[in-house]
Amino acid sequence: MRQGLVLWWVRRDQRLHDNPALRAACAEARQRGLPLLCLAPLPPDGPTRWGFARLGPHRRWVEWQSLQALDGQLRRHGQRLGWTTLTPAQALGELAARHRVVAVHAQQGLAPEEKAEEAALVAQGLPLHRHESGGLFEAAALPFARAPDTGLPALPCSFTPFRQALERSQRQPGSPLPEPQSWPPSPAGELPLPALQPPCPPVDPRSSHPYTTPPCAPGEAAALQHLEAYLASPAVPVYKKTRDALSDPQASTRWSPWLATGALSPRRAWAALDAHEAAQGRSEGSDWIRVELLWREYFRWLMAVEGARLYHPTGLKPGAAAPGHDAAAFERWCQGRTGLPLVDAGMRELAATGWLSNRLRQVCASALLHELGGDWRAGAAWYEAQLLDFDPQSNQGNWAYIAGYGTDPRGGRHFDLDWQARQHDPQGTYRARWNEGHQP
Repeated sequence: MRQGLVLWWVRRDQRLHDNPALRAACAEARQRGLPLLCLAPLPPDGPTRWGFARLGPHRRWVEWQSLQALDGQLRRHGQRLGWTTLTPAQALGELAARHRVVAVHAQQGLAPEEKAEEAALVAQGLPLHRHESGGLFEAAALPFARAPDTGLPALPCSFTPFRQALERSQRQPGSPLPEPQSWPPSPAGELPLPALQPPCPPVDPRSSHPYTTPPCAPGEAAALQHLEAYLASPAVPVYKKTRDALSDPQASTRWSPWLATGALSPRRAWAALDAHEAAQGRSEGSDWIRVELLWREYFRWLMAVEGARLYHPTGLKPGAAAPGHDAAAFERWCQGRTGLPLVDAGMRELAATGWLSNRLRQVCASALLHELGGDWRAGAAWYEAQLLDFDPQSNQGNWAYIAGYGTDPRGGRHFDLDWQARQHDPQGTYRARWNEGHQP
């Protein structure tokens, strides 16, 4: 008889702590007396419909390094990580042809592509078990009615009533799960061969999030160290006042790169914030960090409920006019050659470092849409390729929101670029740093 396996399909849950899929896979493998195989297909690459690669060099390297870090964590427990450039259906189908796969445990997907991956596995007859994780709340814990056919919440049409309903209900996220204490054996024989390691992009000395250095490095260990260090710093109480800074590394939490890969669980971050407030007291800053975590949660559930509609030209507004697109202007925007100094500086920073402050993400998005006549979906695809902290729900939800095709009750946001520059870069320091020596 072929060797039996229990499989943990690694998705955006690249951690050992607070990981329901990993815990379930370990428990089933021990119960059945079978080895555990941990497998992580790399993110899909290839050209986009807009004419550029789906994975830019910064994000590609971070995704790879995050999996390398996970492999290191697993090896401490006698496990190994296999990763591959095949699609999940191809990789798991090949495994099933060689082994008796008795169970596949995975984080439940939210985006249409993730759901299609799951459907392809089910169509092959693979025993897939999906686990809710990656967010603060499970569907049953939200204070909203649920659709009988899908079990998904009847989500409010904008963020504020979502947050207010949670606050009124006084519901809190569940406690983060500890990492497994007992591990099954790793399978004998060869694991799928890893893809060739991508070259490390040049480290721009101006980067405010230097992801190749230990404080900002990908992976669970760095995530937990950064979480602890940030909450022990004096930055928390003033977070609301500083969060719109354009380049100060201490101005915001910088948790998003690890939340995006799943190296940090949002429930672990929330619990750590609880402990901080118990020791240091509640503050305006700590309250606002929770608001930002809830924004992430809202977009997560919006993606689960709306799915492919968030990728349609008119998003959640089917009666609206479809966006136009100026391809030449979009190319100038990507390259930071629009002639709009603040926008050009932001787009150059993004291309050079894979990072952009939240304020500038909004400003640059607004400029593409309202000054340059670009399609919001093209902008979302460019951010997907470039951002170290890309996650599909926050990226697509934010772009639809700013474009007026999402959940903004004001019907979109058009930023006054001169006002934004005066407010957030009054001395022109940021613009000079990134525009010096460049011509629009």
